[in-house]
Amino acid sequence: MASGIFVILDDIATLFDDVATQSKVATRQTVGVLGDDLAVGAQRASGFHASRELPVLWAITKGAFLNKLIILPIAFLLSAFLPQLIVPILLLGGIYLSYEGAEKIYETLFHRHHSAPAAQKIEDKTTLLTLEKRKIRSAILTDFILSIEIIIIALSSVADQSLPIQIGAVTFVALLATVGVYGLVALMVRMDDAGFALVNNAQGKNGLKASLFRNVGRMLIAALPKLIRILGVVGTLAMLLVGGGIFVHNLESVHHAIQWMPILLGELLLGLLIGATVLLAVAIIKKLLPSSAHPKSPEA
Repeated sequence: MASGIFVILDDIATLFDDVATQSKVATRQTVGVLGDDLAVGAQRASGFHASRELPVLWAITKGAFLNKLIILPIAFLLSAFLPQLIVPILLLGGIYLSYEGAEKIYETLFHRHHSAPAAQKIEDKTTLLTLEKRKIRSAILTDFILSIEIIIIALSSVADQSLPIQIGAVTFVALLATVGVYGLVALMVRMDDAGFALVNNAQGKNGLKASLFRNVGRMLIAALPKLIRILGVVGTLAMLLVGGGIFVHNLESVHHAIQWMPILLGELLLGLLIGATVLLAVAIIKKLLPSSAHPKSPEA
């Protein structure tokens, strides 16, 4: 009886060891998309009033957890029974991400002065909550698309392993894409609070330590707006790169069509082209819908 228990424990230890090894492999394969997820997540979680940053980020994180709970079992089932559907799903996600990136560029170029006010400047609670809910939904949807890409890449990297190892390794990557990414985002958006705390702690004090606290605090306060702007640009580029990359890595004809240029440039240009095309189609549909939905009344 005792020997049987030791055999079971040895099997469990071996399984955990295999899962740990394959988790490293899957993480290395997805590190690029995880970096994109971080940039996009930080971009989506910024722009709120300081008192609402953490509640909004927590709402996005809960949505991200729910995304993983939905995607993981579906990914395992698709991989086992309908693997032919994985690529079309990825392509749809690529179209959405490309559209999001192109829309962000369009808004920056042509509607910079006419865009809605930042959440920090809104005083009406109802308007603020409506804006928050809209941004939270958008952030969770974007996370859903990126999560599909991360999980499918992780799953393909361990496809030759047994099902328990696949589940363990891919689940680890999914948790890393949520806890790790949004944990770092939380640290980023609270940089200014840490800076103010350091400056206040050094208030009225002299000496090298107090001077160091003041300088570091002021640096953190000044760095946050710049970091948010940089992450906004990086997040937009990340959506275009991931969107274009999905087509490059899953359609052989597309891969051959751009192989004469650097891969990152090709993915970026392809993502921009796809996004601009969808953006134009959406604009045309929006322009046509009001006239058809609300036809003018015939004159008497």
